[in-house]
Amino acid sequence: MNQTKLEAMLDLRFHNIAVIKQAFTHSSYVNEHRDQRYSDNERLEFLGDAVLELGVSQYLYRKYPNMPEGEMTKLRAAIVCEPSLEAFARSLSFGEHILLGKGEEMTGGRTRPALLADVFEAFLGALYLDQGFDTALQFLEKYVFPKIDTGAFSHAMDYKSKLQEIVQQDKNKTIDYAIIDETGPSHNKEFVAELRINGEVWGSGVGRTKKESEQRAAKDALDKFGE
Repeated sequence: MNQTKLEAMLDLRFHNIAVIKQAFTHSSYVNEHRDQRYSDNERLEFLGDAVLELGVSQYLYRKYPNMPEGEMTKLRAAIVCEPSLEAFARSLSFGEHILLGKGEEMTGGRTRPALLADVFEAFLGALYLDQGFDTALQFLEKYVFPKIDTGAFSHAMDYKSKLQEIVQQDKNKTIDYAIIDETGPSHNKEFVAELRINGEVWGSGVGRTKKESEQRAAKDALDKFGE
């Protein structure tokens, strides 16, 4: 683990270097260095999972005061699932800091999704031990919560149905979606959707699929409704 590089990238200064190093230590490395008394990151992963759940739960509770418990549960599950945690770890280049055994290294462990997800949770647990919940929350505010705000987990939210429920309270109103633009090569397109209520534009959204762009347009409209 390159402590200096990690601190510079995250703009953090670790107090207990041992616990941060442990967060990046895989069990395969410990097994190959038994004489050096290393500890793997599994206990820190357990702790980090709880820190993450609490941090995300608190954020959703405050950010969406009108969101029902069931929807908050569904959204939180999408944020803390393995693919999401892997993506967070990759965005922070955590893979290059992991201490792996030779066998795990040779079989591609450094890029294995489950391993990266575990390291992200372990790091969060280590940060909590090193600097407390407030610092761990600041880390989430910087690297996780903005992705919620930009709709990265909109697939877990059915904004279109929620908007439909609100608009249908007035039977004279109708909703229409239109894809007004698409950019990029065929394997990496972005679609721009526009949402109109009785012909008036109320929202727009960009997504990798037409459905995703429409969901984000619906969310844009919901924001204007104050939902």
